[in-house]
Amino acid sequence: MKILGVDHVEFYVGDARQAAYVLSAGMGFRLLGQGGPETGLAGQRTLLLGQGGCRVLLTSGLTADHPAARYVARHGDGVAVVAFGVADAAAAFDAAVAGGAAAVERPAVHGRSLVTAAVSGFGDVVHRLVERRGDGEEFLPGLRAVSQPGDPEPGGRPELVDGIDHAAVCVPHGQLGVTTEFYRRAFGFEVIFEEYIEVADQGMFSQVVQAPGGGVTLTLIQPDPSRAPGQIDDFLAWHGGPGVQHLALACADVAGAVDAMAARGIGFAATPDGYYDTLPGSPPERLRRRGILLDRDHWGELFQIFATSMHLRRTFFWELIERHGARTFGTSNIPALYEAKERELAAVRVPAEVVR
Repeated sequence: MKILGVDHVEFYVGDARQAAYVLSAGMGFRLLGQGGPETGLAGQRTLLLGQGGCRVLLTSGLTADHPAARYVARHGDGVAVVAFGVADAAAAFDAAVAGGAAAVERPAVHGRSLVTAAVSGFGDVVHRLVERRGDGEEFLPGLRAVSQPGDPEPGGRPELVDGIDHAAVCVPHGQLGVTTEFYRRAFGFEVIFEEYIEVADQGMFSQVVQAPGGGVTLTLIQPDPSRAPGQIDDFLAWHGGPGVQHLALACADVAGAVDAMAARGIGFAATPDGYYDTLPGSPPERLRRRGILLDRDHWGELFQIFATSMHLRRTFFWELIERHGARTFGTSNIPALYEAKERELAAVRVPAEVVR
């Protein structure tokens, strides 16, 4: 199976237009397409947003029995589809099913330039397999391209993000090894990084799996039941099972992206006190001033920061990441990132119980 990268992600949301406003006004995404009953998408409203190489679908169910409406009723707004771009959708589908994935949608040919299929992933998340041939303009069936009056000309506005670097997935205790093995058998992923993370009296196990060639990376996280309950336990309870906790957006200039998004109302998690004092050498002032974390692996550096969650249940947030040669993750940032997120969640932990 040849996986080219993340083709797109699809959120199921209660209000697609409201969700699109946050992404466009706050994070610089642009509306690229839309569809609904009038374009053949029965019972749903879908908006396509993009920036750089990142494509995000927002789908709302228009009837209570639509899959998007059922998903939102159970989980709240969240990632329902992580789509893989593949060289051959039919072959990828067959290989994934042979490796243990459940068939969701059999391969279908759309016109001359698009083939899609879908298989199971983790929890209620599925993987759409997308094969694009040539220069076909159709993104997915039922979506019509749009142009917005007043949009700047292409190249007239700098892109804040380039694409999706990785997805972080929370799974229940006992499921980390099972999930890792599933991705190995069904998609040929390999474990490229693993560690145990401690934040105060909490603990979590993490394994990072990646498709051959590095086009898709999933960070799988499991709580340690022998330690105090924490944010991974919160996610599993508030979300109602395993799911995508956050998506990391790759940036060429994370400091510039933070400045632009902050000016548009996006908040970012506060860096733990004393973090920069523990780093070897002197971190660049442009990182310190913005609370951006710095780490290294064997190949280079990476800069990271978590945005504060705008989700009602606090079960999804965005990350910004800039890499300079780094292929995996360092050992310093992850505890600091989760300590920052723990401070944010501590203030809402009791009130958030009401949405369960």
